[in-house]
Amino acid sequence: MYVAKVFWDDPYLCELTARVTGVAGDTVTLDRTIAFAFSGGQESDHGTINGFNIVNAEKVDKQIFYRLDGLHNLRTGDEVQLTIDWERRYKLMRLHFAAEIILELMNQHFGNPEKIGAHISQDKARVDFLWQGNISRTFAALNQEAGRLIAADLPVVSRFRDEENEVRYWEIEGFASVFCGGTHIKKTGEIGSLVLKRNNIGKGKERIEVMLS
Repeated sequence: MYVAKVFWDDPYLCELTARVTGVAGDTVTLDRTIAFAFSGGQESDHGTINGFNIVNAEKVDKQIFYRLDGLHNLRTGDEVQLTIDWERRYKLMRLHFAAEIILELMNQHFGNPEKIGAHISQDKARVDFLWQGNISRTFAALNQEAGRLIAADLPVVSRFRDEENEVRYWEIEGFASVFCGGTHIKKTGEIGSLVLKRNNIGKGKERIEVMLS
């Protein structure tokens, strides 16, 4: 049995009633969920299941395992209330999509450099590239193009390419269609203003850090 990932259907939902489908010590599984588990560089949501803090969420195949803090009393079949930290989720969504736009602009305008890493936290996002020289020389163009997309407040479509295998993508008409299984904002204007920072992480390796201003 796999969990129904309601965070894809409605990434703005922060409370949900679900049913426990399995219990193994401090870890539980649910029949449906709004709590995203670390994937694709995007950090897991913080939240509670029946008031017990989720200390770790791990995605394995199509299932998500939630490890809870403390001695819970949950049993298979119990109906539970799942709540996520909305402020954190929304920051993750905005930064995630900001990083997606920066990555796609790098691909379109700067020769599709090889991405070697990415991470999205609630404070900042980063994308790492194999890159010779100072990557900050791209920032004027990146800021201009990203600013144009954000100011246009364009709709962001997010749906399945292959539902059985949970392959998803996002799309902005006229800009890009990109495979991604994260949680996405509805319109580009939700990102707001960006700040880009360069970090040299090794010979021939450059990092773009993305923050919200």
